[in-house]
Amino acid sequence: MSPAPHPTAALVIIGHGSTLNPDSSAPTYHHADEIRRRGLFAEVACTFWKEEPGMRDVYAMVQSREIYLVPNFISEGYFCQQVLPRELQVTAPITQLGDRTLYYCDPVGIHPNMTRLILQRADEVAPGVPRDQTCLIIVGHGTSLNENSTKAIKDQVQLIREGGYGFAEVLDAYMEEAPFIADWAKVSHVENVVVVPFFIADGLHSYQDIPVMLGMEAEVGAAASQREVFRHNPHHLQGRTLYYSSAIGTEALMADVVLDQVAAFDQRHSITPVASAPDESPANPIAAWLTEHLAQHDPLYIGQVAIIPNASSYRLLHRDDLTNSSALTQHRGSIAARDIAFTDEHNAFRPLKTAPTLRRGWELHLDTLADLILALDHLYPAALGMAMHHQRGSLESVPLRTTLARQTGMYRRTNTILDDQAMSMVGKVCATATKCQRRILWPLTPDQPLTDAAAEKATVQHASNEIPLLCCEACTHIVGEARKIAKANFEASK
Repeated sequence: MSPAPHPTAALVIIGHGSTLNPDSSAPTYHHADEIRRRGLFAEVACTFWKEEPGMRDVYAMVQSREIYLVPNFISEGYFCQQVLPRELQVTAPITQLGDRTLYYCDPVGIHPNMTRLILQRADEVAPGVPRDQTCLIIVGHGTSLNENSTKAIKDQVQLIREGGYGFAEVLDAYMEEAPFIADWAKVSHVENVVVVPFFIADGLHSYQDIPVMLGMEAEVGAAASQREVFRHNPHHLQGRTLYYSSAIGTEALMADVVLDQVAAFDQRHSITPVASAPDESPANPIAAWLTEHLAQHDPLYIGQVAIIPNASSYRLLHRDDLTNSSALTQHRGSIAARDIAFTDEHNAFRPLKTAPTLRRGWELHLDTLADLILALDHLYPAALGMAMHHQRGSLESVPLRTTLARQTGMYRRTNTILDDQAMSMVGKVCATATKCQRRILWPLTPDQPLTDAAAEKATVQHASNEIPLLCCEACTHIVGEARKIAKANFEASK
């Protein structure tokens, strides 16, 4: 059955992301690319807990009045039940946020169609290996934060055990709770063992930690994107033949599971999507705003990027390459912008896209205004929408203390840092010349502005031919640094 189109709604896929691993966000982006290609939604965007755009920022990025929010997470545990709703300002499955309606769907990992993907991945990694001589182990993280964190895996194990799929054994195992994946040879009892990581991405856990726990490697290796191949199967360990797959979330068919969760939400809440957009749909306000600025300035700048309009097409390049554009590597299409923004000149991962480390030597050609907007959102996530709303007086900032006060779990003590520590931290973590080019709009508290080095970030100016990079709420880098300071304070007070 083909998924129903939602021509007046936006789809936002929510990922975890990482400040360290370059592969964590890749599957979320790839699924968004595929769904965008099918033209089922007016807008398709991604947002992340640990990368840009942040979950509050994404609402400046999409303009639709109806927004489907689909967590690209494995379980309905701590993150999906506490962190994501809090950050997205979701209070119920259907939430009214100003003039927008938010539809908060179940995470992809609990959909029944995940069973098909697990079986497909197991057959791919161990072709021709008889199932009746094979133990299938589905491995997850495991956590004490929420009992539902393992439920999705246990449900899949039960479905495959009872579904008549022919495996000699089907087991669940975890990194941080029993049964431990490190004990795989003890808990399995047949010759062949197929291990499928029930993770969204080939990030730190599935690609670096678990291979050590399995005994495939002696120490943690490089990230997935930094190697030529994933794994060389089979592995002969402890008298068994072990097959190890890439994370289930990297499967291309996961895009269909995202759409399945949208369809399940519509059915559960008796929502009938409109068949087509009205003939006179309102113009995308960001498109109109950007067009106006392009007409006034040639080139127009945003961060380290120069935008050059050419009749009905556009060129982007590093602003420092304007005087030497003859020897640049040529690229075309908005997805190329994401690749350009991904690493710096030393091929190091850039988790913060507003860092002043955008590499040079490229020229990007875009055929439409929509492609231009998407490319700029890859280079500087949500920057266009935030600049437009700020100019119109509709961009709200969140005081640092408010952001820190709502943190939970391992970040629950972040708001205990002292004022002078907060000011010093902001000046260090957000330094314009080396860390981040954004201008900070938020104060320390509603009545207390930033001071000292932090105050310099609040007074960054931009020229008339520049789209400003703005920060309306402290990012994950600030929250992470505040946790370190708060933890040190706590340890010192013992």
